[in-house]
Amino acid sequence: MIRYALSCAEGHRFESWFQSADAFDSLQAAGMVTCAVCGGTQVEKSLMAPRIGGDAAPAEDRPDRPLSKPATPAEQAMAELKRKIEAESDYVGLRFAQEAREMHAGLAPRRAIHGEAKLDEAKKLIEEGVPIAPLPFTPGRKTN
Repeated sequence: MIRYALSCAEGHRFESWFQSADAFDSLQAAGMVTCAVCGGTQVEKSLMAPRIGGDAAPAEDRPDRPLSKPATPAEQAMAELKRKIEAESDYVGLRFAQEAREMHAGLAPRRAIHGEAKLDEAKKLIEEGVPIAPLPFTPGRKTN
């Protein structure tokens, strides 16, 4: 895995992980690397200092080190949105499509949920008129 600092044509800066440098190049050539802020596809690698020494694990993987605050207003808004959604809705994981469909049909009580669905499952929900929206972040998975 490799992490790149990226920037788009609008000047937004963000980071993303890729399987390899070749994977980044292939995805970028296919127009599949998009800006995390505006969705633009004109994304380039930015100058980035390598991680030298110290603990190689990212801060989010180490409970002993607090996460840094988001740097830009867009990152702050995204972090707040994620916090609010995770606090005010139930995480249903891979049962999202089934739960959403049951609520829409009146077979389960309505409540705010978030979870994960494959692209084809999400398309079917939309075709069935189930009101869903993609989240602009990966939901935090709940564990035991």
